[in-house]
Amino acid sequence: MARPEIGPQALCRPIPEDAWQRYAARPVRTLEDFLMMASVRAAVFMAEQACPYEEEFDGNDLCATHFLLFDRGRPVGTLRIRWFAGFAKLERIAVLPGERGRLGLRVLLAEAFELVARKGYRRMIGQIQARLWPVWSRTFKCRLLPGRAPFWFSDYEYREIEIFVPEHPDALTFEADPYQIIRPEGVWDVPGVLDASAERAPGHEEAA
Repeated sequence: MARPEIGPQALCRPIPEDAWQRYAARPVRTLEDFLMMASVRAAVFMAEQACPYEEEFDGNDLCATHFLLFDRGRPVGTLRIRWFAGFAKLERIAVLPGERGRLGLRVLLAEAFELVARKGYRRMIGQIQARLWPVWSRTFKCRLLPGRAPFWFSDYEYREIEIFVPEHPDALTFEADPYQIIRPEGVWDVPGVLDASAERAPGHEEAA
């Protein structure tokens, strides 16, 4: 799979070559992927932060895009994206304890930002624990939303941030090729199973 070119530009620091060799990140596409994502989040938010189940799994997971981070094939991180008119929302970033402070998080974010940019979005909103603002402000290009007061949920103080997403030169548009936009999420440039099914179209053999 090709490396993202636009997503890394949203980060504050480049990703070293060895990080790309060790880590991989991709959208959740299967039930098995979904279970891996849920396991990572349960380990981080429920076990470490004592977040109640009903608050962590809040009813938005089946209507969102999730990413998984792998360290040599082992799931170690995840995040969630929800889509709104004109902006996307970055949520539920979770990395297992042994991976914190390493480069995997940058790979995860770069791949996620690539997908967001490819969909044509230029802005994201995030709700971060206030104590982690110094960390996130050094991780990706963002700012605290002016005029927005702190707020609380699940026993933590939160702040709202705006994340700046670079423009993608090949953003998907309304006029995109019909086969392109029915391909699996994030692999729009690779012919998929439905491309192959077009060979069964009436008249295909005659045309060939």
